[in-house]
Amino acid sequence: MKNKFRNANAAYEYLHDKIIREGIDFAGTKALFNVGFYITDPMDNKIINRERNWKEEYALAEWQWYLSEDNSIGKLGEIYGTIPQIWYKMADAAGKVNSNYGWQWGRNNQIDYIVDLLKNNKDTRQAAISIYDAKEHDCYSKDTPCTYAVQFTILHGRLNMCVVMRSNDLWYGFCNDQYCFSQLQEMISLELGIETGTYYHFAHNMHLYNDKI
Repeated sequence: MKNKFRNANAAYEYLHDKIIREGIDFAGTKALFNVGFYITDPMDNKIINRERNWKEEYALAEWQWYLSEDNSIGKLGEIYGTIPQIWYKMADAAGKVNSNYGWQWGRNNQIDYIVDLLKNNKDTRQAAISIYDAKEHDCYSKDTPCTYAVQFTILHGRLNMCVVMRSNDLWYGFCNDQYCFSQLQEMISLELGIETGTYYHFAHNMHLYNDKI
């Protein structure tokens, strides 16, 4: 399997075809397991595939929602002007979700913590933010975060990032997630005053739902 792409669109198109050709029938999807790859220019993060018809306006709204660290879907509605139906399905009775990644990394000030680590020790192996946590499984009845963790490493004077996911829907999840994670990588790079490096993306289960095949 190819494991290096110049940009997100190239990764999307390759994986889309790979899943259709070689994916395993699994829980209403075609799935590939243990898929990992590099994106060498993570800020080239627009999905331009015509069939996908991806909307940057929505991905940007989702990023701004993350920056607010407010996990209510109402906040997304304020930013975007409407709330996509999928979020209603994931929200609890109070209209809150676990998959607002900004709310997750805002807990215990994880971003400030890793920035300080990287400033004080450029060789640290501890600059990781956690998202999915099975110790909180009681909270996951309606919405289980798809991302385990995001880790950052300074190498050759550039900030590299590794995203590790338990599950990743290529059509919706990857397209919007990679956009937000690459924005996060750039934001931390700017905090550190260094260039953005590579983005490594790993999903234990990378899939397309059957209605997208």
